[in-house]
Amino acid sequence: MDARLKELLKPEILNTMDGLELVARIIVEGFMSGSNKSQAIGVGQEFSQYRNYEPGDDLRQLDWKMYARSERYFIKQAEIETNITVKFMVDASNSMAYEEDGITKLQFAKIIVAALAYLARKQGDTFGLYTVNDEHVTMLQPRFEQQQFMRFLHELVQVKPMSSWKKSGVEQLFDHHGKEMIVFITDLYDEALDLIKFISRLKTSKNEVIVFHLMGKHETELDHAGAFTFRDLESGAMVKVDTRAQQKQYAEKVKQWVNDSRLSLLEKGINYHLVRMDELPEQILRDFLKARKNLMR
Repeated sequence: MDARLKELLKPEILNTMDGLELVARIIVEGFMSGSNKSQAIGVGQEFSQYRNYEPGDDLRQLDWKMYARSERYFIKQAEIETNITVKFMVDASNSMAYEEDGITKLQFAKIIVAALAYLARKQGDTFGLYTVNDEHVTMLQPRFEQQQFMRFLHELVQVKPMSSWKKSGVEQLFDHHGKEMIVFITDLYDEALDLIKFISRLKTSKNEVIVFHLMGKHETELDHAGAFTFRDLESGAMVKVDTRAQQKQYAEKVKQWVNDSRLSLLEKGINYHLVRMDELPEQILRDFLKARKNLMR
């Protein structure tokens, strides 16, 4: 991790516009150095035309469906980059107040979202921000303007965790126009799978939905030693746990829940990325864009 960045990952810095902007800039500019300059978050591809295969062409560009129909080799030629709208959504429910190593899930989510928005701005994409919970919805409509990123950061630093995900129907507030990508960062904690249902209804035939599933290391592994009392951040319920006796069972249940969530979203054509709070932000960005680039081939 960049030494400057490590010093900046503190609540008193992340809770200011200037601090969050500096963190996003350090992450993105460090990432985009060298061979990563060509990778983008929101740039889409439009097919232009076919041409006959010629010796030396990249075999990955062969269209096998065309071969199946014609028994001739064709190359997809001149794919054109098109800028799309990127909608960033942040889960602002109380469970995002969970903290590890001095940083809450919501603060970690802000780091990732700010970095991705900074990259979207550099790539010329239109982007907006939506923060959602059962009580409050914040919407900064997507725009391509010079001041949009600062408005974006202003809204982002104001977000506080509150309430839960007991109600549905909020997705009706979000209009879908043309090509767009929805990036939703959440811990997927809810009641009766309301969050999964919410995300599923965001998916249309024309858009792309990407979920960053945010989990803490200790939360995933229950690697505390001894007996503890845990409080549910949304319901307030208290549970006493002997971690030494229940760690294995707990870890297996978490693993099964993560896998079920991933499969449920993938079945609906939604891209899923598990993100741990002990990962480096620049590595999360790098892995995400690498995976996205592979999907676009």
